[in-house]
Amino acid sequence: MRRDSLRLRLGLAAAALIGLALLLAGAGLTVILDRVLDTRTADELDRTAKLIAGRVGIAPDGRPTVSREPPDPRFASPYGGLYWQVEAGSQVLRSRSLWDKRLDLGPTTGDAPATAEATGPDGGRLIAIVRPLEIGPRGAEIRLRVIVAEDRRDLAASRATFLRLLVPALAALFVVLTLALWLFVHRALAPFRVLQRDLGAVHAGTRTRLPEHFPDEVRPLVADLNRLLDAQERALVRARAAAADMAHGLKTPLAVLDALARRTGPADPGLSAEIAEQARAMGGQVERALARARIAAAGDLRRRTCRLAPVAERLVATMRRLPEGDSLAWEVAVPEALAYPGEEGELMEVLGNLLDNARKWAHRRVRVTGAADTGGLRLTVEDDGPGMSEAAIAGIGRGQRWDESRPGTGFGIAIARDIAEAAGVRMRFERSEMGGLLVELRWPG
Repeated sequence: MRRDSLRLRLGLAAAALIGLALLLAGAGLTVILDRVLDTRTADELDRTAKLIAGRVGIAPDGRPTVSREPPDPRFASPYGGLYWQVEAGSQVLRSRSLWDKRLDLGPTTGDAPATAEATGPDGGRLIAIVRPLEIGPRGAEIRLRVIVAEDRRDLAASRATFLRLLVPALAALFVVLTLALWLFVHRALAPFRVLQRDLGAVHAGTRTRLPEHFPDEVRPLVADLNRLLDAQERALVRARAAAADMAHGLKTPLAVLDALARRTGPADPGLSAEIAEQARAMGGQVERALARARIAAAGDLRRRTCRLAPVAERLVATMRRLPEGDSLAWEVAVPEALAYPGEEGELMEVLGNLLDNARKWAHRRVRVTGAADTGGLRLTVEDDGPGMSEAAIAGIGRGQRWDESRPGTGFGIAIARDIAEAAGVRMRFERSEMGGLLVELRWPG
């Protein structure tokens, strides 16, 4: 998939947004978990504080006592992670888990239980519940404070267990959502793939207009493209009509000039030859101008390819029936799969002009070969005639006639090159190993 692919861009953007959303969701769930753990732990500690408060008493010497300690074994294990402490002024009663330490939370105000942070006997962080308590006869109440605390390392272990489950779950959810969104993007871009296929059909010439069964978001684009195709079709019709009108308009004056040349021949042979030559030159220029008009009108939206081998076989069969064609050895080696990037009529005009030129100048052989290589596709026409000089090759580019000694207008190769270049085909001339001219047509595969 190419870097500038819309599907790739949308997919990467969606994957990034999904990843960001899942990261934020993971962070939010972790914060929520921390709060839930703190709240649940505080509730459990408060229940334990209530249990201890219900068992607290005061000894005759003023020291606090607890009739029965909570059953959790962590209270009895030194540094067990769960601690309780009862304070009555300067007198303190604490669980065995505190060993010789005490919880120092500072003074508290109010009668409601409160949550606080403390430092444990082993230096760890504790979450604690402080519950104020008053016992004794009315008017002689003794104010106590019951503290129950738990080491946060136990909460951290629960948090780590949650994260070990959360991270793979979020990763799996990321994969599932990314695949689902990728399929969604693929489905959402389906109209553009259909449009691309229909445009390919228009380009190949199998369809003249685009169908309009597209979503509302794509339909204006399709309508504009159809208007462009209709405008091109109208321009093509007008150009062909104008070219035909020009051809008919010039045919009569050229015929008159040719008749005048023959009529003045006995009286002034030099003038007659000059008139005939100028008439032929004008005819060649008209043919080339008409060919250029057809090429310009065809445009690039509706192009089609055609197979080379059948056209080459038909043209060679035609050349055999022309003067001097039946005495030549024609060799055709064109693969069946080789295709020319243009309409069959264009190929016949290009290849027909090249074969006709080879027929006129060849001594005994004409060879037509086609192949595909690393540089693309190519077609070569070569003969064993005298070939062309560099000056003659340069003259073709300027529209000059170079085969003065042969009948015809002499613009066939120039017209063929104009048509070939309009189809994206490069034409190259050089000397053939057979001794004559080699014309190579090359285009991308």
